[in-house]
Amino acid sequence: MTFFKLLHLLSVILWVGGMFFAYTILRPAAVDVLQPPERLRLWDNVFKRFFNWVWGAVGLILVTGFYMIYQYGGMAHVPHYVHVMLLLGMIMAGIYGYVFFACYVPFNLLVAKERWKEAGEILGKIRKLVGLNLTLGILTTLIAVLGVSWG
Repeated sequence: MTFFKLLHLLSVILWVGGMFFAYTILRPAAVDVLQPPERLRLWDNVFKRFFNWVWGAVGLILVTGFYMIYQYGGMAHVPHYVHVMLLLGMIMAGIYGYVFFACYVPFNLLVAKERWKEAGEILGKIRKLVGLNLTLGILTTLIAVLGVSWG
């Protein structure tokens, strides 16, 4: 079980930490030093690399999370905070899927066609959804830590 908790935790750190870095450090720095076309190209490149890692992280989070629930005897036997974590995690995975398929895929195509205005509008939408997912990720992490310590 420890191995699965470790994989679960490392995957969460990768995903939530990556969103924190992108949202609070990379985004403001890119706005400060890059013009919109270069900034949009940068984000396209960043997303391409980051999303490859996030697909793996989300997959591992789901697989290890469901496996640990199974090891405890199913949802009827896990503490209540695990139910909340699962709900928030599923919402986060859904938002991520939406960001990837409904936002990033068209964004990538628009950047390739150098349609900067439309790409910029989608990037703004991605920023808001990443902010929401980052907030949910931090909240889920707090629930995990506090839930474990409260027993």
